[in-house]
Amino acid sequence: MNYPNAGRSGKACALQGDSLHDKVMNIFTPSKIEQDFVVVIGKENTGKSQLIASLTGKSAYSDNFRGSTIACETYESEAYTFIDTPGILYRSDTVTTRQALRQLQESDTVLLVVKATEVDRDLADLLPLVADKRGMVVITFWDKLSTTTYNQQVVREWSQTSNLSIVTVDARYLTAKQRDFIVEALRQPHPFPPQWIPQRAGWHIQPQPTLLEHPKLGWLVAIALLLIPAIIAVWGANSFATLVDPVMQGAIASIIEPLSQLPIWLREILIGQYGLVTMGPLLFIWAMPTVVLYALFLGAYKASGLVERITITLDPLLRPLGLSGRDLVRVIMGFGCNVPAVINTRGCSSCSRGTCISAIAFGSACSYQFGATLGVFSAAKLTYLVIPYLLYLTATTLIYTCIISSSTAKSPQNSLVIEGRAFLEFPRWSVIWREAKATIKQFLFNAIPIFLIITIIASVLNWLGVIATLANIINPFMGWFNLPPEASLPIVLASIRKDGLLLFAEPETLAMLTPLQVLTGVYLAGVLLPCLVTLLTIMQEKSSRFALLLLGKQAIAAMFFSLFLAWGGLLIS
Repeated sequence: MNYPNAGRSGKACALQGDSLHDKVMNIFTPSKIEQDFVVVIGKENTGKSQLIASLTGKSAYSDNFRGSTIACETYESEAYTFIDTPGILYRSDTVTTRQALRQLQESDTVLLVVKATEVDRDLADLLPLVADKRGMVVITFWDKLSTTTYNQQVVREWSQTSNLSIVTVDARYLTAKQRDFIVEALRQPHPFPPQWIPQRAGWHIQPQPTLLEHPKLGWLVAIALLLIPAIIAVWGANSFATLVDPVMQGAIASIIEPLSQLPIWLREILIGQYGLVTMGPLLFIWAMPTVVLYALFLGAYKASGLVERITITLDPLLRPLGLSGRDLVRVIMGFGCNVPAVINTRGCSSCSRGTCISAIAFGSACSYQFGATLGVFSAAKLTYLVIPYLLYLTATTLIYTCIISSSTAKSPQNSLVIEGRAFLEFPRWSVIWREAKATIKQFLFNAIPIFLIITIIASVLNWLGVIATLANIINPFMGWFNLPPEASLPIVLASIRKDGLLLFAEPETLAMLTPLQVLTGVYLAGVLLPCLVTLLTIMQEKSSRFALLLLGKQAIAAMFFSLFLAWGGLLIS
């Protein structure tokens, strides 16, 4: 059944500007336009995505990140287009929550999803949001309750007093009968009664505590769980790249000769020091595997409920620094790639989002940076330096974050906005992949195009001699950091692309550096400025003014911390 505004819901999470109806007309084919749109609303961790995937048997598609909008995942069945909105954090000011509420305002037909274990609170919080809409209610996590006559009687009474269709399910194992019931109920959705106050169910089920909730050991376990995926992803990707890179370099060598006959400017763009062919292996052999592996780990963490447990455990430690447990997950995500991490800060509170982005830009050593850092230490036969490097990077990032964060973000009254600890489940591969592919798509469609543009710009600047000129300008300042003038070029290039610090690995440069100077040079090159890909993403997500202020603050902090490392380390040694 079509309602007057049903088709207008479309993809409001990815549409702005012109008439929403016109944009929907441009996106969907005629056969899809005739379908009903159903917006799916619920809090975080209620199983919305799993429910829709089970309901439709289809994979999600999405109009990814146009401007600063959030792309809602969209699933199509034969009769409906389900729009899976971001989970609502009640009383939260996150971009994702605001966008979910905006999508709700544009929609008439609603599938309201609430959690059986928190059903009284979820209904009390969410029913006022859908009071003027039509739809039905699905109660997930019903398998967590012991099935009793009383439980079913409560649900039947809710359905009778509200005249709404209400069904209880385990979203992971949706039966054919439940699927048919939901589809039929959406054909003739009933209005949500504006004044309906459901009888209290009276039950409230908490998940079993684990070591993560241990008062003394919990934070250590949480930190270990966050670091282990990053370490394994980087190690695994680097092992893969070590095997594949020689083969790729051999293939590239075979095409360099024909390309060397091209005009000089085109030759520089393709096979120059920063050419597309030259830099391609770094992206697809070194960075891409890291991003994929880390995305799969993070997908498993999300699907199992570990992310929410880690968030709650670490939140008290991070509040004095102006961050939350939710923010730390994004910072750790940056070790795979900064671009998806920055985009995912849309789920952070507005009072801490800017601080979280700054922490990612400063301290999240992405796969390029961390891989290049390990390469320099290995070339210098100083692999043990990775330990003091990571310790110093972590300590200075925390200090920097504490300095730049607002008093509101650090206030003890600014409590964690999350819906309690999640139930832990063994993740299924289909769910892991659904969670991971969003990060991978962000890397493919956001990071790679910017990488190609930056590579062309860097090639042209190198051809014109601009990069060498910049290096000569900062040569005199290298003495401030107890570094030789030769360190200026890798520092300049690392500000464009983090793998530029690999120039520290040249034998002539390493021959004149002490271990402390290697550590200082790699640290300064890594944190002085975010790479241009990250910077452009920050501009897209926030504003040019925010990005420029971030550049200034980060450069000042990086120079101060590098000075302390260079001369403090010299005094200690």
